[in-house]
Amino acid sequence: MRLRGEGRTLKLPWKKTEEKNTRQDLPVICADPSSGLTAAQAAEREEAGWDNKAVEPPTRTKGQIIRSNTVTYFNAIFVILAVCLTLVRSSILNFSFLVVVVINAVIGIVQEMKSKKALDELNILQSPRATVIRDGESRSVSVNELVRDDVVEFTAGDQICADAEVIAGECVANEALVTGEADEIRKKEGDALLSGSFLINGTCRARLTAVGADSFVNRLTLDAKKQKKPKLRGMMRSLNQLVKWIGVILIPLGLAVAYKEVYILERDLTAGVTSTVGALVGMIPEGLFFLTSIALAAGVLRLAKKKTMVRELGCIETLARVDTLCVDKTGTITENKMVVEDIVPLCPDRFITEDIRMVMADYVHAMRADNDTMAALRKYFTGEAMQEAMAALPFSSAKKYGGVSFHEDETWLLGAPEILLGERYAEYSEAIDEYSSKGCRVLLLTLYDGRLTDEELTADQLPVALILLANKIRPEAPDTFAYFAKEGVEVRVISGDNPLTVSEVAKRSGIPGAERWVDARTLTTDKAMEAAARDAIVFGRVTPEQKRRLVLALKEADCSIALASGSDVACQVSQIVLMESDFSAMPSVVAEGRRVINNIERSASLFLVKNIFSMIVALLSLLFKLPYPLVPAQLGLVNAMTIGIPSFVLAMEPNSDRIRGRFLRNVLLRALPAALTDVFLVEGVMLFYLAARLPDTAMSTICAGVMGVVGLMMVHRTAKPYNKLRVALMVGVSAGFAFCFLFMKWWFNLATLDFLSALVLGVFALLAWPVMIVMDKAVAAVRGWLSRLWAWVVPPLTEKES
Repeated sequence: MRLRGEGRTLKLPWKKTEEKNTRQDLPVICADPSSGLTAAQAAEREEAGWDNKAVEPPTRTKGQIIRSNTVTYFNAIFVILAVCLTLVRSSILNFSFLVVVVINAVIGIVQEMKSKKALDELNILQSPRATVIRDGESRSVSVNELVRDDVVEFTAGDQICADAEVIAGECVANEALVTGEADEIRKKEGDALLSGSFLINGTCRARLTAVGADSFVNRLTLDAKKQKKPKLRGMMRSLNQLVKWIGVILIPLGLAVAYKEVYILERDLTAGVTSTVGALVGMIPEGLFFLTSIALAAGVLRLAKKKTMVRELGCIETLARVDTLCVDKTGTITENKMVVEDIVPLCPDRFITEDIRMVMADYVHAMRADNDTMAALRKYFTGEAMQEAMAALPFSSAKKYGGVSFHEDETWLLGAPEILLGERYAEYSEAIDEYSSKGCRVLLLTLYDGRLTDEELTADQLPVALILLANKIRPEAPDTFAYFAKEGVEVRVISGDNPLTVSEVAKRSGIPGAERWVDARTLTTDKAMEAAARDAIVFGRVTPEQKRRLVLALKEADCSIALASGSDVACQVSQIVLMESDFSAMPSVVAEGRRVINNIERSASLFLVKNIFSMIVALLSLLFKLPYPLVPAQLGLVNAMTIGIPSFVLAMEPNSDRIRGRFLRNVLLRALPAALTDVFLVEGVMLFYLAARLPDTAMSTICAGVMGVVGLMMVHRTAKPYNKLRVALMVGVSAGFAFCFLFMKWWFNLATLDFLSALVLGVFALLAWPVMIVMDKAVAAVRGWLSRLWAWVVPPLTEKES
């Protein structure tokens, strides 16, 4: 007996500190396939550290959630600014931005914790299970409860949960998910099964040889995470780029503003530092990432309540922007269960229906596979087996047929008629196409004068019968596909079945363009594949390799969705799992994605108004040697009433409008008119301040009032079209701003205005609406000019390249 597994220390990457999990040396037990380990032996291995627990949690840990909401670049900037204010003994009211930071962090942590709890509960429900043999009995356990040396039974559709060695039975494995090769590999006794691969045929019992962090797939996962960070796309990438550039600009601009305030304008240190902090606080989009995290977490939580598990937050945006939906026929359009509808004898002079039934009874008895097709055949051909098979070839999705040999001169093949008949297909095409066009899956039974090991079917064949199978179309499928058609989402159907059959099923389900089908066997070049992917709606006779090349395979799609009732492998590699296996839930899933992204996009424009304004005014104050007009406490009032409260309310509202355009461009175009209006009016106030020699406190109070008015106008635009909630929001924030501005001056560092100052505020407030209209037109004009310039420049470049 060989000893394996020296004591070692496992480094668990999600822990704050490396925790030691020293495995104790235990001898390998080669248990009998029929009895497996005893309960005591399994417990001993679990206690010694030889269990199959996941190397990382399915969701972020509590520590990671807390750190991600508190330890950030901008929070560090806020702390530094607070320290600067403390050193110059600034008024405690100017520390109000810290209250917002704390509230943001607390709400973010609470919301993500709720989301984590809901996802963890779903993970428990969806956690893969395995059939383990212990004490001579089969039992279903979570894959995390398995231990090294366990004997596990794997059947078709199961994912291999740990490295193992086949000790009984025979199967066909697909290792595409771990090796990238889609070849189907036959596994016999003594052969290794790689974790992460899955069975497509057969049944076997295997002894687990490497579990937990030692397994092949877990080693790959840890190495990949060390070498490559997840790619951000769309909205999150845009936000990251925005924050990166703001972060780069912030420090040198802040130092320049501080130098100007203290040394050029010769203001006292307290006033200079306070103004600088006000400028920097205005530039930092402190609530934008908070809002995004909250909205995404809330979306995940709402989907979890609908029994939909989201593994990656980025999928929310993909769902919102979906324009093409790729589905399989079986299990999505049709129910998983398949039934045999009829037998059509092809040479009744030699084989009548009863003869065919007897042959098929022997055939299904010889086959160990338990896929849907074989289950339907077993249910229909229930006769007693009359002879034992010499050899069996399980059905292969690559070959599209299987077979059984009963003795040297009797070999039967069952599979796709086009594959088995080859050039003779035309002789039977009329009958086959007739049944295919009715939505039947047609299998051909032939008597083959060759061997199962033949790489090519060159020997003579006698077509004996057509076996007709069918899947019932899901009742909810037509309504679901009608929704997607209405929303402009194109549906593509991929299947290994006859394209005529798939096309007919797609037509009955209401998929537009279902008559545009292609037989994937004709797609022999990359050019043909690209043309078909662009023009066809239905793909039939698709091999696993072709799925990968079409970028339709689960692992390579923008966002892959699996039904919980599907195979283990599909559920494990998909970013979204429909726990109740109800495809009709897809419209609500897409609507949730649109709700989140639409609301983030709409609310983000409120934040960027302040950021764009602060950056432009800071630059202008440097250029013209003007004091920065606002202090942090005044910005706090504007932020709360025109950004924080409205964005939080609007971000949680239902919104299923289709997403159009790019996130950052959309947000900037919405925010720019209001930001430029703020700049124009505030600079106007500052010029009046210089001419009329207004006190600094009056000038900053007028600027805060003007910014509040422009901010409320922006909220008004963002809230349209109005409903009861939005009317209440608009009334509430308007009344709140007015009350704070008039009756809580001391809290926000606002001065009591004399008649002249109040008159200036009134005039500039009245100018806000017409100025914003002018800015709208100016931005639209510039945008149109740039579009025309782009159209003029790009075609010549394109022609030159081509």
